[in-house]
Amino acid sequence: MKVTINDVAKYAGVSIKTVSRVTNKEPSVKQATIDKVNQAITALNYQPNLAARNLASTSSYVIGFIYDNPNAYYVIDMQNGILSACKDRGFELLIHPCNAKSETICDELTTMVKHARLAGLVLTPPMSEDPNILAALDQIGANYVKIIAGEKIINNNGLTVLVNDQRGAVEITQHLIDLGHKHIAFLSGDLQHESTKERLLGFKKALKNNFLTLNTDWVLEGEYSFESGLAGANKLIAMAKRPTAIVACNDEIAAGALFAARLAGLDIPTELSIVGFEDSPFSRQTWPKLTTVHQPNIEIAQIATQLLIDKRKNQTTETFRCFTPTPVIRNSTTSPT
Repeated sequence: MKVTINDVAKYAGVSIKTVSRVTNKEPSVKQATIDKVNQAITALNYQPNLAARNLASTSSYVIGFIYDNPNAYYVIDMQNGILSACKDRGFELLIHPCNAKSETICDELTTMVKHARLAGLVLTPPMSEDPNILAALDQIGANYVKIIAGEKIINNNGLTVLVNDQRGAVEITQHLIDLGHKHIAFLSGDLQHESTKERLLGFKKALKNNFLTLNTDWVLEGEYSFESGLAGANKLIAMAKRPTAIVACNDEIAAGALFAARLAGLDIPTELSIVGFEDSPFSRQTWPKLTTVHQPNIEIAQIATQLLIDKRKNQTTETFRCFTPTPVIRNSTTSPT
């Protein structure tokens, strides 16, 4: 027969409520009691029914992950990081893809929070940067943590994990400049993402810091996709005066640009250097492997979820963390010929 919480309580010689407090990782439980209950759980191989606990309790033990992102690698990393934090703290994960551009997105999210009785939401761009969505969630008293691009907290941003994309873009562009490149293009991602704006600002800042002129014809708007990188690079390659290097807004764009260059018969990196951003598997699957900017997405998601759960359980007063992506130098960059 399946082991129940009653069996654990009896084995440990404590009340059912105490077992519940230990499995929920509630504060103010003596370490000796925690050890005793955990010993009973191990001995009996007890597996808590989290779904039943969520229904029976006045508290929710489900975290929602809301996303709208075409980058499958990013989404998978986020899921893995959130799931790791949820398992560690006895929570379950509900995954909800959505269309951030939908006219009914606010109603969709607030309805889901109410019906699923979520303990909180992990919001990623562009939802985490949409003031209308945040206002709708605030109106129903929803708990959430935002993962957003930025350098510092402005006023009171609430529970936030900042990713300093601008600094990462400055450093990867500086890498190209240090190699001797003066003619550098930028292939943009979706402008609705704050990360796109921050990476473009970092690119421009690096040029300005080195007294290099920005060629606006070489800054092309696009999407976070391989196809966008392919199309953007084709435009640059066809120009009478083309750049010697490309900064792509993510690795998928960079991989598309590299493919376009290879089709045009250009040698990478001797005739064209290309860099990406995020250090996704794309960056290691191309030939040559992409120089890029490492963004620890699994850790970012894990920390965001820990902040959300711990804040809800009044186990921390911390409201934000900041991550700065760092360059990873591989084989897609060299000095211009």
